[in-house]
Amino acid sequence: MVMGPSIGVILGDLGADVVKVEPEGGDHTRRLLGSGAGYFPMFNRNKRSICLDLKSPEGLAAARRLIDEADVMIENFRPGALEKLGLGPDAFKESNPRLIYCTAKGFLTGPYGHRTALDEVAQMMGGLAYMTGPPGRPLRAGASVIDIAGGMFGVIGILAALEQRHRTGEGGEVKCSLFETTAFLVGQHMAQAAVTGTPAPPMPARISAWAVYDVFETADPAEQLFVGVVSDAQWQAFCAEFKLTEFAADAGLAANNDRVRQRDRVLPPLRTMFAAMPRAEIIGRLEAIGLPFAPIMRPEDLFDDPHLTAAGGLLDLTLEDGTKVSLPALPLEIDGVKPGLHRDLPRPGEHTDELLGEGRKP
Repeated sequence: MVMGPSIGVILGDLGADVVKVEPEGGDHTRRLLGSGAGYFPMFNRNKRSICLDLKSPEGLAAARRLIDEADVMIENFRPGALEKLGLGPDAFKESNPRLIYCTAKGFLTGPYGHRTALDEVAQMMGGLAYMTGPPGRPLRAGASVIDIAGGMFGVIGILAALEQRHRTGEGGEVKCSLFETTAFLVGQHMAQAAVTGTPAPPMPARISAWAVYDVFETADPAEQLFVGVVSDAQWQAFCAEFKLTEFAADAGLAANNDRVRQRDRVLPPLRTMFAAMPRAEIIGRLEAIGLPFAPIMRPEDLFDDPHLTAAGGLLDLTLEDGTKVSLPALPLEIDGVKPGLHRDLPRPGEHTDELLGEGRKP
């Protein structure tokens, strides 16, 4: 639903000719409701669509011809599903020895390798949900971070395999996974436990590395603001800008670790000060002195974000019902240019005849 398509959309945005193979009637993610309603439009631009019935001899033959002529094959089925159809990696060793076969799965090789996983499964068993929610209340992250990050690792593996092929002339197999991606992301907390001798507490209960690193209320309760003061020089600039003369003169607050130990003393006056000020004023003053800050926004606010809308950060797409929507571009610039849109969202099987006509008719 997300992991495999995210590999394809990244490669497609970067200029690859990506063919999405859908079942007859179209991929079921086109019809998901609720939190899944955005999966297809977000992860399937810059692709051509072909609809095939892989259970029919004709559909299977067409799929095999596609793979025989491909540089890269990406699959995100349950373990062993394509092998049963005769479309596993070993099936193309002779017919397409340059093929890079990327498998996106729940787990890499090991005792869990046969299991079926989802983003949420990986977040729960990999420790990320534990670290995200308050103590005793595991909470998945607010986006499909493991599906997408796992897909990114798949792209990295594909690009590395392509570079190897440039040297050897031979393809290879790449496997990316949800569980090991989660373990990599929480590795910093594993390392923290190893270094300190104490297990890392969930993020809402953590002891911050900085005294001022929090969300504050402003004059309008609906307009919250994150503020971070992460160096001693920033502390001095912060105190000077906001006329915190008592804090500025206190040598016991000059060093970051000393401020962390006195967080209960430092934060209450700041909360009172910010609560009496308009958010726009605070932002202007923080920006002027170069301090980190972030207004707390919702995803729908990003449609009108002046930074994204001014610099090609959103791409204009057309949904199946004709509705226009602007969604985030790949977060990259290459030679000063962001990867853009060269194919709108495909209709189910829109390119079937075109693709079968490229010398691939079964």
